[in-house]
Amino acid sequence: MASNVLTRSAVRSLSCAAPSLRWTAPRIATRCLHQQSSPITASRLQHRPTAQPWIQRVAVPSTAIARRTMFIQTEPTPNADALKFNPNQRVLPESISSPFLEYLNPRSTLAPPHPSPLAAQLLNIDGVTSVFFGLDYITVTKDSGTPWSHVKPEVFALINEYMTSGQPIINTIAAKAGEQGQGGQEADSLAYDENDDEVIGMIKELLETRVRPAIQEDGGDIEFRGFTDGQVLLKLRGACRTCDSSTVTLKTGIEQMLMHYIEEVKGVQQVLDQEEEIALKEFAKFEEKLRLQKGPNAAKATVGKGSLDYAQG
Repeated sequence: MASNVLTRSAVRSLSCAAPSLRWTAPRIATRCLHQQSSPITASRLQHRPTAQPWIQRVAVPSTAIARRTMFIQTEPTPNADALKFNPNQRVLPESISSPFLEYLNPRSTLAPPHPSPLAAQLLNIDGVTSVFFGLDYITVTKDSGTPWSHVKPEVFALINEYMTSGQPIINTIAAKAGEQGQGGQEADSLAYDENDDEVIGMIKELLETRVRPAIQEDGGDIEFRGFTDGQVLLKLRGACRTCDSSTVTLKTGIEQMLMHYIEEVKGVQQVLDQEEEIALKEFAKFEEKLRLQKGPNAAKATVGKGSLDYAQG
């Protein structure tokens, strides 16, 4: 019996050890709960490195959007069938000394010395009759029977494609002597030439400083073809070439100014190319036929030899 009775000192030791046993279990349980929750918050699935692919997906569309949002401004011209497109960057390469190039038919876009793939595609659009490249603008002329709503979207798309992709707009290839596929000269006809006499130098200076800026603003340009017997021979290009008010521009604008400042100038005439002369002759025949059908009270012809639009080339 004496062996089964606990001594007082043993009871005290057990009572002191009991609290430590009771508090150990909750600590272990709390620690287990923490360990259970940690895999949820710190899971590798929750913190996968998805940020880097997401940045790449955003960067790719941003480049495409930048190319599509190129600003191309359009300006109307006095010619209702011509529209001026401003891509806000240089159009003619710096290697070309001429201030403009004009393409009047698909053949000219392939001929030397300056074939143009952009002009070729623009002339393939139904209704487009000519393409004119200035230093920093493009003028597209259409026929009077095709509305701009059918032409303008395709012109926009082609110009935007070439400007944003970096494709060459104009190429340069060797040409044979006397071969000229495009409207325009290798050298600027209004440029200073030390061999010019005083009168021609004054004519060129006035045309360069007073006339050319206004004509370029209207989507065209001007060529000096010579000075003979008091007559200044000029050639209008671009939108001004087929404009109904071109005769008014020459006679009431350029002619009066030149005659005012230079007493040797007696008049201004527009020089026509061979194809334009043929077209005007055919149109004059057509007008004459209509006049005969309408009788003696019909209006006189406004084109052809003897009219204000005609000058012997």
